[in-house]
Amino acid sequence: MTILQDMQTWRFWRHFLVALFACVGGLSTIMQTFNVIYPGSHAMEGFGILIAIIALSVSAALFKAWPRPIAEEYNAPKTRITIVPGDILKETGHLVIGTNDTFDTETPNIIATSSLQGQALQVLYGGDLKELDRHLDDALVNTPCIGTLNKPGKHVQYGVGTIATLKHAHRLIFFLAYCEMDAQNVARSTPDKVWKGLLALWAEVSRRGNGGTISIPVIGGGQARLSSVLPAQDAIRFTLLSFMFASRNSKVCDELRIVVRPDDYRKLDRLELQSFLSSLRSS
Repeated sequence: MTILQDMQTWRFWRHFLVALFACVGGLSTIMQTFNVIYPGSHAMEGFGILIAIIALSVSAALFKAWPRPIAEEYNAPKTRITIVPGDILKETGHLVIGTNDTFDTETPNIIATSSLQGQALQVLYGGDLKELDRHLDDALVNTPCIGTLNKPGKHVQYGVGTIATLKHAHRLIFFLAYCEMDAQNVARSTPDKVWKGLLALWAEVSRRGNGGTISIPVIGGGQARLSSVLPAQDAIRFTLLSFMFASRNSKVCDELRIVVRPDDYRKLDRLELQSFLSSLRSS
């Protein structure tokens, strides 16, 4: 259970203890005030009153510290951020799919079938590789390339930060190149490249997204090979910071949803992420 995981963190107990002592202090003040006003009364004395104070204080502290959905609303910019567990391909708004700077799509030889990009090919395009490639080619037709690679698969290299925006039914899919492909078809990235890609993404979403909701996975793992350098918790904060910086210049979207795989979500320090979201309100 997620509550049991949260109860193992110091942040949970800090919130709980602060709320507990505040409630005990408040109720004690009320009792003392009552005894001053009615010095002959014994209504606020006895073991029963003590049990009632403890029960009320513990209940109020648990309510205060109990984990809630990780979400925050902001006025400047006017937007909402939510971090949820789930399958991003089941989201109904605009989607972000991470990819490499050659926009290779062939599975399983180049792109792992189990990767988000590989799953997107199956779920969103019914496994039709030619259709996906045609849409990507149309989206990149006016995008300058930075070079070519002599390798199996696609050869044209567009560079990290390139966005291919595809129309899919009623929404848009933003293919974000945040990994650099090499001649051995190995995609790699760095925190600097991820940051560059995210800033380019928010600019494109602001220009093309027309508000609405944008759903994005945890950027930095998978084909980027950054899980040891940029674990999920840090990758989420990385995404949040880039989003807020971009939003200060112009509104990006009405809601940003960071969709985390359930296994990874259970490992997150959710209270810390909620605190981080709250800290961005005044930053």
